[in-house]
Order: sequence, then C-alpha cells, then structure tokens
Amino acid sequence: MSKIAFIFPGQGSQSVGMGVELAAKEESRQYFDGADKVLGGDLSRLMKEGPQEELTVTYNAQPALLTVGAMIAARLNDAGIVPAYTAGHSLGEYTALVASGALSFENGVAVVRKRGLFMNEAVPAGEGAMAAILGLDGEKLAEVTDAITADGFPVQPANLNCPGQIVISGTKEGVDKACVALKEAGAKRAIPLDVSGPFHSSLMQPAAEHLREALDQLEMKDASIPVIANVNAQAVSDKETIKELLVEQLYSPVRWEDSVRTLLDLGVTHFIECGPGKVLSGLVKKIDRSVTVLPVYDEETLQTAIEAAKGW
Repeated sequence: MSKIAFIFPGQGSQSVGMGVELAAKEESRQYFDGADKVLGGDLSRLMKEGPQEELTVTYNAQPALLTVGAMIAARLNDAGIVPAYTAGHSLGEYTALVASGALSFENGVAVVRKRGLFMNEAVPAGEGAMAAILGLDGEKLAEVTDAITADGFPVQPANLNCPGQIVISGTKEGVDKACVALKEAGAKRAIPLDVSGPFHSSLMQPAAEHLREALDQLEMKDASIPVIANVNAQAVSDKETIKELLVEQLYSPVRWEDSVRTLLDLGVTHFIECGPGKVLSGLVKKIDRSVTVLPVYDEETLQTAIEAAKGW
C-alpha cells in the first residue's frame, strides 16, 4: 500500500505571487485573511504585490511560507489525501506541525513571526549569509569551515540537503571566505542563497533562548500525524519533545537527506511538496530517483496531485 508524505519548503522558496491563485478560491481565502488578522498587518498584500526584498526578510518570509503551505495541505486533505508523515525544511517544520495537528494555523503564524524577529535581532539582515556548496563531501567541507571559524570568521555546515549539496551558514565574511576556499578545495560551485540571516549556525543561539520562552507560552498538542524532526531525522509526536527540538533546530544543521531516508525506511513511496517552488522535490529525487514526487504550488499542480493520488 502506498504511503504519502507531505513536505514543506523553508526560506528561499518565497516569491511574490505565491499562493495568490489558490487564495482566490473561497475555501482557501481564509488562510490569507487569517494570517493578516493574526499579525495585525497586510502580509497578504506583500505576498501578492511584493517587493521581493521585503518578502524575503525573515519575519515576513516565515509566516508567508507557512500560510501557503498550510493552505495547500488543507486543500489536499479536503480532497481525501492524508499523509502518513509530514516533514519540513527548517521553517517548513512548523508548517508540517500545522498539517500534523500539533499547532493551530493561527499559533503557527504567530510563532514563526516571532521566530523571524528573534533571528533578525540575533544577526541583523546583511551581517550573516548562507551559501549552497555543490560537489564536495561533508568531511572536507567541515575541515575548511572549521579553519575559517578558527581564524575568527564563524561559518559552519547548516543544511545537509542531499548527496553533493551542503549549505553553509555564518557571518557574511565567513561565508564569503569559505566559498572561495571551498572552491579551491574542489567544490564545483558555491551559490549564495536568498535569505536574510545565518540560519542553523551558532550565531542563532541568542534567538534560540527567546524562541524557547515563546514556545513555552504556546499551546501545542501531540501531533496526530508523526513529523520528521530536522535535528535528529526521527519521527516525533510528543509535544514536549517537539518543542525542545524546535529550539535546537535554530542553531543545529537541518538533516534533510537523513530525514528523507527515514521516510523511505518508514515505507513512504509518494512525496507531495506543499508550497512555492520545487526545491524539495529536486532534493528528494537526488536522494532516491525511484519515488514519486509532486510539487503543489498553484491550482493546476494541485489538481494534478489530486488526480494522481487516485491511482496511488
């Protein structure tokens, strides 16, 4: 029997116009309206009109991505498609928790706005950076980043995405130096990412402490659908365990390749990426080409997934 996992993208996938076509449907409009109500602002206008630079700022990108991902998951549920597991990349883990019933949509929007603010305060936009390193093994990469960090320019592995792709994170100087050094060490490419801070690095420790306080005040339930946690790539349902792992996630590497392999070991055969873009779909295929992966980001791709699922 087929097992389905919903997967949710993180920062870097945001784009002006994301979710707008879906939100035009009456059954989805509540998500845009609900996010605006929770945040007391016009997030939906920013998602519809931009500018991209403002949408990319972490405390805007995070609730925007959660809104679209949760909206898509709900539409899939309404069509009778229910996942056996959920997982999300970084910020996407919060969307996965909404889809799994651990967080209400409203609480999810509120806490990721706070998460974004805490992250921005820890390292103001422009002072930190991230870059994807292609074609270098993890051991060699860590040697280079450790040496640059020892020289006073913090940088470290942050996202272990798939074979041959690791994202580094740190100060802008540290990431810039690492990109040069890693290419000299044999990396095929070093690609700067469209994010506003050094996520999943030690520089996020101050933000993690604030996040812990916010999560302690947040109503959370045990997940009705197990969620694969970024920190340890294991299925979790217990609310207290989830909270602790969300705090650790802020300054720990995202173990995405291991998370996908865990889902495969659990029998997942079909992945549906809920959110703008196709980044996670591409990563899953690089990890295992035999599985079915469908990205859903607009009305056409939603209907494609609904039709395809009838045969699973």
